[in-house]
Amino acid sequence: MNRKNFLKNSMLTGAALASGAGVSAQNRVELRDSDLLQKHNFKLKYAPHFGMFRNHAGDDLIDQLKFMNDIGFRGLEDNGMRGREIQMQERIGRQLQDSGMEMGVFVANTINWNEPTLSSGDKDHLNRFLNDIRESVEVAARVNARWMTVVPGFVDLRLDKDYQELNVINALKRASEIFEPHGLVIVIEPLNTLHNHPGMLLTKTSQAYRICKAVNSPSCKILYDAYHQAITEGNMIPNMDDAWDEIPYLQVGDHPGRQEPWTGEVNYRNIFKFVYEKGFDGIVGMEHGKSMGGKEGEKALIASYLKADDFEV
Repeated sequence: MNRKNFLKNSMLTGAALASGAGVSAQNRVELRDSDLLQKHNFKLKYAPHFGMFRNHAGDDLIDQLKFMNDIGFRGLEDNGMRGREIQMQERIGRQLQDSGMEMGVFVANTINWNEPTLSSGDKDHLNRFLNDIRESVEVAARVNARWMTVVPGFVDLRLDKDYQELNVINALKRASEIFEPHGLVIVIEPLNTLHNHPGMLLTKTSQAYRICKAVNSPSCKILYDAYHQAITEGNMIPNMDDAWDEIPYLQVGDHPGRQEPWTGEVNYRNIFKFVYEKGFDGIVGMEHGKSMGGKEGEKALIASYLKADDFEV
C-alpha cells in the first residue's frame, strides 16, 4: 500500500468545511482528495471498524489500521476481536501502540439473540458468561483494551422484569470482580427493540444507569449508543447529561439507516459539541455502515466526520 498517494501536507481549509460538505445525495458538496485524504486533527477520538476503508487500504487489517491513523482517527473498534487468532490480536495490539491509537470495545460475551441468558438467573448461563469474561481479560492484554461490551440479552417472559434485572446485576457484579484487578471496564449497551433487536431486556439509558448504580463498581459502566437511543427514547442530550457520571463510552450511527452522520435525522455536530464540552476524553465508536460503496463512499465517510467535528470550542 502506497500511502503517499493519499497523504497530503496541506491542512483542510476553513472554507472547505464552511461549504457544508455533506454526504446526502440531495446536497453533496465534494471536497478534493487533497483535502480529505490527509491527517486531520479531530477533536474527539472517533474509532472506525475494520472494513470501513478496505477500498483505500486493502484487505490486510494492519494496513487498514495504518490508513485510519494516517487520516487522523485515534481509535479502533472491533466487536469480533475475541474470535480472532492470538497472533492477529498481538499484531493489532502492536500496531495500535506504534500508531498511538487506542483500542475501543470488543464484545466480551457470547450473545444469544433468541432466548434469555443473564436475565434468567440460570447457573449454566452465568458460568458461561463468567468464562467469557475471563477469556476477555487475556484478549484485552494482547490489544491493550480497557472497554468491553456486555449485552445482557433476551428477556425471560416467565420471570418478572424486576427479578430479571436483579439476575443481571448479580452477573455484572461477579464479572466486575474479575475485571477490577486489571483495570478493565464492562460497558453495558442498551439496544433498540423497534428496528434491530426485538426482545432485549436492556433498552433505555435510565435502566442502564439504575443497573450500574446497583452494581456499584468502577468496572461496570454504560455504553451510550446514540443510534439505538435515537430510536428508543430520543431526548438524547438531556438523557446523556442525566446519566453522565456512568457514561465513559459512546457509539454513533445516524437514523434512519444506521449510516454515517448527516445521512439521517440526528445532528451529530450538536451531540459531539455537547460531549466535548463535558470534557469527554473517551472513544466515539463508529458502529455503522456507509451510504455509498467503493472509494467514494469511504471519502464521504471521512467528510461526514469532518462536518460533524466542525463545532466551535
